[in-house]
Amino acid sequence: SNASPKEGSSIWMHCNIGNGTEPIHYVWQHQLYNENFTTFAQGSTSFINITDIVRNQTGWYRCAAGNAVNRESSERLWLNVTFGPDVPQIDVAPTSVVQRGYTALENETVSLTCRVQSNPAGHYVWFHNDSEVYSGPQLVITKIHRLHTGDYTCVGQNSYLNTQSRKTITLTVYYPPDGSPICSVQPVLNHTSLKLLCVWPGGLPSPSLHWTGDLIPAGQVNPLGADVLLPSGGLTANSSLFTCHGSHAALKQQMNCSTVTYIPFAEPVCFANVTDDKQFLVLSCSWGGGLPKALLWWKGPGGQGKNGEESSNVLIVRYSTFQFGKAYVCSAKHPLVNQTKTCGLTLVIPLNVTDRGFSALETEPVSLSCQAQSNPASQYIWFYNNSQTLQLAPPPALWKQFRIIRLLVFSAHGLGDSLPRPFAGLVCPSKGLIFCHLHHARYQSNSCNLQIDKLRNLDFNVEVRLEWQVDGTEETGGWTGFHLEHQWVSERPNKRGSSNISQLQIEERIVSQDWYRTIIQDPSSRSHTVRGLTPTVTYQFRITPINHRTIGHPSVARTPAYVTGIAILVS
Repeated sequence: SNASPKEGSSIWMHCNIGNGTEPIHYVWQHQLYNENFTTFAQGSTSFINITDIVRNQTGWYRCAAGNAVNRESSERLWLNVTFGPDVPQIDVAPTSVVQRGYTALENETVSLTCRVQSNPAGHYVWFHNDSEVYSGPQLVITKIHRLHTGDYTCVGQNSYLNTQSRKTITLTVYYPPDGSPICSVQPVLNHTSLKLLCVWPGGLPSPSLHWTGDLIPAGQVNPLGADVLLPSGGLTANSSLFTCHGSHAALKQQMNCSTVTYIPFAEPVCFANVTDDKQFLVLSCSWGGGLPKALLWWKGPGGQGKNGEESSNVLIVRYSTFQFGKAYVCSAKHPLVNQTKTCGLTLVIPLNVTDRGFSALETEPVSLSCQAQSNPASQYIWFYNNSQTLQLAPPPALWKQFRIIRLLVFSAHGLGDSLPRPFAGLVCPSKGLIFCHLHHARYQSNSCNLQIDKLRNLDFNVEVRLEWQVDGTEETGGWTGFHLEHQWVSERPNKRGSSNISQLQIEERIVSQDWYRTIIQDPSSRSHTVRGLTPTVTYQFRITPINHRTIGHPSVARTPAYVTGIAILVS
């Protein structure tokens, strides 16, 4: 009835004989390809029915009819059973089978082969994440990339039967992490213990990490893992070396990193300073170096203090609320040290300083003294230019021990261009900070005034605020700074109180045309305040741009106007 039946259907076959004497015996035979015919049915009827035909019944068929007189066989008939496609079978090479599918290493050549049973033969189509990528039974990916990770589907199609089937697998591409492992050590448990961290970002799957070194007491197995908590109580030795070993399926060799733990050098150091406007006291504490960094915190009287910070900690206290004569203590903790280290400051009000101000000739020895109420104070620290310890002999470390210092005044040129001129300004902090400005005789400065603090302003001090502007297309013009200069112009007579300066000395000063210079090292600055001037004297000011090679032309000299005791210079 149908020479190409579909698998599972039914067919019938008829053996037609022209004539013959009954009874006739019919024999049905089946031949598979090159094999011999085999009998699968026989009887007295010329019809045969085959129900639920299957694919292995494909082949040659014939019938043989015979009676008492003769026996004849028919021509062969090819019966082609169509079927499929069955569910495809996918083979991946090279690969490793995991729980969620298959894996491959990045940059390998990977072959995906699809096999499907179908008659007639099926047509193959490959999909990657629902996008068609190839037509054919074998999909080859050269230098596979991590972006090739995903679901791969093979679709088998039987165009004769208009049927199809599919199968999907998951392929995961392994790739190595970025770079190499990164080791670090961090304080934990309030800086009483250490934690080793090993990070190796990226990679699929995640890399395997483990530590070696003096992690735990002898006799115990070193722990594995990226994070390791070391024992507390200072059991970890100084300068201990720890190594993190990293391995990955996509790499042939291990990658390592190391870290060392060590105690900060020396001891914590405390020192004090004051802001330019005399509004705040700045207490600084530092304990530099070390790995990890030490934790420092301030604790002072009346609840004044500051929470912990690493390496250094600065406590800023308003001058009016600072409790003089009481200790401000900075505590420092490091995981490798059992005890908490401390340093402290107790600031007291100084009673006197050698002189309120003076000039000195080059190479002339100068002696400055500072006496505190505690007489002597527990510590004296001298500062240069209100910001840094003086770099002249004796060494700065000795200056913390003596209330009297002696120094030799050298040429400012010999100290380097970074020093301002006049080059000195010394500070002895004990309670309120007392400033003694020492001017270099090379520049013929007049004696300077002593400025104690905001609460004890001396009424013979005057300030001049100068503002200037720059003309030109370039705002900075390649400058590195400015020279701000001033000189005496005139003085109102009999206005200096108990001054012993004679009229002749005043006239000599007025006649002098020397300019007193202040160096401004910020080329973007457009204003500056000159302090410590004499209110009975009229000054004139000028500004000059400078750079590394030359000095520019000075501006026109201006004389300020005086308003309520403060001089204002308008450009």
